[in-house]
Amino acid sequence: MHIEFRHLRTVKAIHECGGVARAADQLNITQSALSHQIKALEDQAGVELFVRRSKPMKLSAAGMRLLRLADQVLPQVEALVAEFDGLRDGSSGRMHIAIECHACFEWLFPVLEAFRKTWPDVDVDIRPGLAFDALPALQKEEVDLVVSSDPEDLPGVTFTELFDYNAVFVAAAAHPLAQKDYVEAEDFRGQTLITYPVERSRLDVFSQLLMPAKVEPAAVRQVELTAVILLLVASNRGVSVLPDWVVREVKYSSDYVTRPLTQDGITRRLYAATRSTDTDKPFVSDLIRLARQEANRLQNV
Repeated sequence: MHIEFRHLRTVKAIHECGGVARAADQLNITQSALSHQIKALEDQAGVELFVRRSKPMKLSAAGMRLLRLADQVLPQVEALVAEFDGLRDGSSGRMHIAIECHACFEWLFPVLEAFRKTWPDVDVDIRPGLAFDALPALQKEEVDLVVSSDPEDLPGVTFTELFDYNAVFVAAAAHPLAQKDYVEAEDFRGQTLITYPVERSRLDVFSQLLMPAKVEPAAVRQVELTAVILLLVASNRGVSVLPDWVVREVKYSSDYVTRPLTQDGITRRLYAATRSTDTDKPFVSDLIRLARQEANRLQNV
């Protein structure tokens, strides 16, 4: 037996309308065409699907089984069609984000909160890009956007500028280095450096300062949360290097100070990496706009 979607719609329409004439109007076909469709379906099934002698017209037991199938299948088909329509017009889709900047979790959450209100039909998820190779995953369509400070020349990938930030030294107000106008690589010798639990190559203090100068701190202590890093620093348990916007956002402690790294400072830039075919999608463009807007708010706190 060959059942098509139109057969399921026919059974459902006749059940709801109670007759062929009204069902034909609902389905926008002629009554004759609908009658032929019913007969052909019953010939295939080899059983009567409708009790024609009843008014309104009713489904037989076999017809009720088809109706149950229609009630299961047709909503799924309609949902899929709506999803495809949304994909075509850019109102729905998937936005799975990988983050190569550990501190960016705190910056990104307000962005996603604003994003979900405007784009409720976009499926959003976050994956820590530090745990896997985020950019190859982007190319393989395993994620849809990567927040990164290290742009690469990759086929099919577009890096869009988000914002610039300064990596700053953070120490307790009573720490000897707090008296300096700026700190240099040599100042980290003998210090306990408190960092996020990620590879050194992904930390600005190592990639931009200590590794080029071949300087090793006395100890490295890894801490997951920014708030805990700041508490440890304020308690003089070590020093840290954080993005300036992170330090400006967390103002509950007045026991620490910030200083530039080197006399000229160290400025970094964050990018949103997307597949080039997706960059101009409306919800992708809007997420990038919201990200820049939130970054601007943080920088002006």
